[in-house]
Order: sequence, then C-alpha cells, then structure tokens
Amino acid sequence: MKSALSRVLATLALAAVLLPHAALAANRFYGIVRHVSTTNIKVENPRTHEILSFEMWPKFDRIFSRDGKTTYQMRDIHPGRRVEILYDQKAFGLRHADEIVLY
Repeated sequence: MKSALSRVLATLALAAVLLPHAALAANRFYGIVRHVSTTNIKVENPRTHEILSFEMWPKFDRIFSRDGKTTYQMRDIHPGRRVEILYDQKAFGLRHADEIVLY
C-alpha cells in the first residue's frame, strides 16, 4: 500500500514538472482581438459579445499556431484576428494570459 501511494505521488510530481505551464492554465477564452498593446489584449466572444481583458508580461512570447508547431511574435496579433487565450486568474481578479493560439 505504501509503495503504491509513493508511486502515485512520484507520478504526479513528474507530471507537474513535465507538463508545459500553459497546459496547467485553468481557463480558455475564444474570440476576436479588439485591442492589443504590449501589456494587454482585449478579446470579444462573437456569440455572446462578451469582451475580456488579459494582462501580459512585457516581451510576452508564448504565441503559437493551432498545431503548436509554429511560433509567432506580438506583431502578428492585430484587431480582427481570431485567437484562443489560455489564462489564469489570480489576485484582484486580474486575468493573466499564459499562452495565445492564433487561428
């Protein structure tokens, strides 16, 4: 019993180390970019017309294609572009973008 528990804990610890940070993001939001700056992006869901704002660190560089094989730069994001934002929400209710996927 003790060795089985040890194996489960070791597996969970290994998974936490090996999984990319974005895979651990709890939330996703799909939509169309309405505004983008060096530290903020606003995305509108075209079905509900809900607009959410996401904070980004300066020099944010986690921008990928849908298949994850191509990386992009911030200059490739512009209003009207379809995106998926993987984000977390921490203190004070601020949403922080962990990864942006371009469509």
